[in-house]
Amino acid sequence: MVETLSIAVIGAPGVGKTSIIRQFIYNDFSEVYTPTRTRYVYRPSVILNGNMYELKILDVPPISSFPSSSSQEWLDLRCRGVRNANAYILMYDICCVESFEYVKMIRQQIVEHREGSSSEVPILVVGNKRDLQRQRFMPRRAVSVLVKKTWKCGYVECSAKFNWHVVLLFKELLGIAVTRGMRQNHTAIRLQGALQRNRCTIM
Repeated sequence: MVETLSIAVIGAPGVGKTSIIRQFIYNDFSEVYTPTRTRYVYRPSVILNGNMYELKILDVPPISSFPSSSSQEWLDLRCRGVRNANAYILMYDICCVESFEYVKMIRQQIVEHREGSSSEVPILVVGNKRDLQRQRFMPRRAVSVLVKKTWKCGYVECSAKFNWHVVLLFKELLGIAVTRGMRQNHTAIRLQGALQRNRCTIM
């Protein structure tokens, strides 16, 4: 039986959520910005340590807050499936401090409102647009220390435009999710790619 892992990708408008997902699955990037207005679900498959997993990646439109209850989640179509996701990617633009403040708010709300043990749910904070490094609002090290030491979350920077560290961020998140779910060491995890129309790089 193939296990399904649900991943919710959340971030402020224009940070590159859809671009990251499409690079991971299709090796595709569009220069034209199209706002995400409705929730979209992608279902690629990946192989980790010789085991196949079906991913349910939720491309979540910008939401004002993390749903505090199941009823609130189901009243807003954009939030369906967000509360019980197996893992979260909280994405911001390294050049936009407002997008980082949004991630900060959503992370705190996940800790406060998510069903089950919020301390155990994998959360990966992702700084996109690394190709615009010179315009960043805060040094990478400062952000990394805050996220890892204070928030107790994973941290990766990437560039959707140049497909830099895109596979890495999914490898990091899936490794943590599988390890916590199965209580196994993940040092030998291999992410062999999305098994749809295109394949990702072998790690």
